Amino acid sequence: MAATQIARVEADGVDVFYRHAGREDAPTIVLLHGYPSSSHMYRNLIPHLATKYRVIAPDLPGYGFTTVPDSLNYKYTFANLSKTFAAFMDALGLKRFAIYIFDYGAPTGLRFALNRPDAVAAIITQNGNAYVEGFGKSFWQPIEKYWATGAPEDREALRSATTLEATKWQYIDQAANPEAIQPEGYYLDQALMDRPGNKDIQLDLFYDYRTNVELYPKFQEYFRNSSVPVLAIWGKKDSIFVYPGAEAYRRDVKKFELHWLDSGHFALETNEVEVAKEIDGFLTKYGVF
Repeated sequence: MAATQIARVEADGVDVFYRHAGREDAPTIVLLHGYPSSSHMYRNLIPHLATKYRVIAPDLPGYGFTTVPDSLNYKYTFANLSKTFAAFMDALGLKRFAIYIFDYGAPTGLRFALNRPDAVAAIITQNGNAYVEGFGKSFWQPIEKYWATGAPEDREALRSATTLEATKWQYIDQAANPEAIQPEGYYLDQALMDRPGNKDIQLDLFYDYRTNVELYPKFQEYFRNSSVPVLAIWGKKDSIFVYPGAEAYRRDVKKFELHWLDSGHFALETNEVEVAKEIDGFLTKYGVF
């Protein structure tokens, strides 16, 4: 399998860290991580895909090893995450690619797709939500309360979601084989989130997530009006983005396939070989490249 390399590039004033592998002239797949992870979540998937594809996985601002200068006064909103991602694509000279979206990577990537539909050749959504049916009620209830009030006490009530206990729970909840999930993932996520000021970044993004929900009708219109193929690979037992959110894509996507994984939210953990096989089969079937 192809070895993964690391690199950095300036984009939108941000020093973006990314992992990459595969031939530069190969068809490209871009992997967008979710909360509270980074490109590290794709460490085992990248080598499998890179035997055939060029694979690129950036760390979004506020995550992983991407650094944002204080002088930039960066506002942590999903609009800005998508803007930085677009600048990152421009910095690498990428014009057309398939995109893998997970968790926060979904609204980031779909906002990009609204602005540059011709750049997105296909979408692989792994527990990447675009429908209100996809919200797990118990998980989202305190976040939705904060959306409704904007109150400091409702913001502080969410701080417990930035602890190691909560981070680990996202990895192991409903996993078919939790003892097979290596702890490095959630410990690294937490160590980076524990950096000074980072937890407030996460709380800002919790609040701003409401703006993604406002865009759901536009995301769905994009699915209907484009010919973009969508493969949903979904941890069926996810408590955060529940399985009806995967089924909902059928309403709007013309070229759609759904593959269930016996897992929870971080369904990629321990399922990398199966996911890589499904992605390659899907892209080949629909002649994406």
